[in-house]
Amino acid sequence: MVTPLRVAFFGTPGFAVPSLRALLGSAHTVVAVVTQPDRPRGRGHTVRPGAVKLVALEAGLPILQPERLKETSFRAALAAFAPDLGVVAAYGKLLPEDLLELPRLGLINVHASLLPRWRGAAPVHRAILAGDAETGVTIMRVVKALDAGPTIAAAPTPIGPDETSAELEARLAAIGAGLLVEAVDRLASGTATETPQNETAVTYARRLERGESQVDWGRAARAVHNQIRGLQPWPLAAAMLRGHRMLLLRSAVKDDAPRDETPGTICGVDPDGIDVATRPGAVRLLEIQMAGRAAMPAGAFLRGHALRPGEIFEPLPAP
Repeated sequence: MVTPLRVAFFGTPGFAVPSLRALLGSAHTVVAVVTQPDRPRGRGHTVRPGAVKLVALEAGLPILQPERLKETSFRAALAAFAPDLGVVAAYGKLLPEDLLELPRLGLINVHASLLPRWRGAAPVHRAILAGDAETGVTIMRVVKALDAGPTIAAAPTPIGPDETSAELEARLAAIGAGLLVEAVDRLASGTATETPQNETAVTYARRLERGESQVDWGRAARAVHNQIRGLQPWPLAAAMLRGHRMLLLRSAVKDDAPRDETPGTICGVDPDGIDVATRPGAVRLLEIQMAGRAAMPAGAFLRGHALRPGEIFEPLPAP
C-alpha cells in the first residue's frame, strides 16, 4: 500500500500538463503548484498564463509564481505547504541548491531524454536534429548540477523517421506522466532505487537559437529533413524564395533524386510536393508557410505560385 505524499509541482508549459494531471489522479496530493509568472504570448504579445497554471486554476490548487526562486517570501509560502516531495517538469528555471532540501524527500524531475544523453534545455529537438533513432523519458533526482542526478526510472521509445519535435514532445509528455506516478509511488513506499549516471556518456542539449532556422542545402537530405522536423514549433527551418521568407514545416527524403543539381535548386514540382536538391539527394517539401500567412500543403501553395524547376532557394538575409 502506498502512503500518500504531499507534492509541490514545478512546471510551466504544455509538456508538464500530463504529469500534473497524472499526479492529480494518483494517491498523492498536490499541495501547491509553482509556475513561472504570466508572460506575453502569441502574435499579439498578450500577457497570458502558462498551460500549467490553467490546469491548476481548473483544479483549484494553490499557485505560486515567484519572479525569483530565492525570494524569502516564496520560500516561506512553499514551506507552509509542508511538501514531502517536489516534482519538476519543464519549469523553465534552475532551482537553487537550498530549495532542493525543502521537501522531506527532495525533488525529482521529468526529463525528456534517456539520460545522460541530452542533458539541458532542448533534449527533444536535439535528439531529432542529431538523427537519433531512439529517445525516452527519465525520472531523476534534482541535484545542483544540470540534469546530473541519479536516475529513478526510464522509458525508451523510438523516434519516427518523419516525426516532428512537437509531435515527439507530446508523446514523451504522456509517457513521462505514467512513469512519474510509478516513481513517486516507489519513493513513497521506500522501494525506489537511484542509479548514478554514466558521466562518460553525457551530451548536452543547448537552447535553440533563431539563427538555426537557416537551411543549409549543401548537407545530406536526411540532415535537412531532420532540421525541418526538429525545429518545431520554434524557430522553424526557413529559406528565401523569390525574395520571400519561406518557413518549411513538413518534408520527406527523396531517395531517387538527381545527383548533379546545385544544392537549393528546385529539381521537381508536382501536386504532392516541391523537390529541392541537397548534397547528396533531395528533400521533398510537403508543407510550407510564407511569413505572415497560413501554413498550407505544398500542392495548395503551388496552385497560387507557379514554381519552376531550376529556381533556387536563397539564404536568409543577415539579421
